[in-house]
Amino acid sequence: MAETEVLSSRILLRPVDWDRSVTFYRDVLGLAVYREFPGGVVFFLGGGLLEVSGRSPSPAEPNMQLWLQVRDVDAVYQRLAGAGVSVLQAPKDEPWGLRECWISDPDAVRIGLIQVPEDHPLRRR
Repeated sequence: MAETEVLSSRILLRPVDWDRSVTFYRDVLGLAVYREFPGGVVFFLGGGLLEVSGRSPSPAEPNMQLWLQVRDVDAVYQRLAGAGVSVLQAPKDEPWGLRECWISDPDAVRIGLIQVPEDHPLRRR
């Protein structure tokens, strides 16, 4: 069986309020912009991309979540909590060895901010 060669990928997010969501991802969460086009902004997500474009009459389903690995989850948490971001779970060490914090975007999309400890098998620089 032939494999599918994936050259690039991105998550597409259709927010209820485009301006509010772009402001959240760009100005509050602080994601770097990869490119902009009429009606859309694509943000860097480490090795992936997040495109916020179009509009949706309703928020994403609750099973839609973003997992973002950060260097210092406590520092990011302090900054975002200070900016009034909805915090679902403050940073804590999980039994599987990761330090996790969970927030939500303006449409209640859950975003995990994950710190991988130096000695964890997932750790790569």
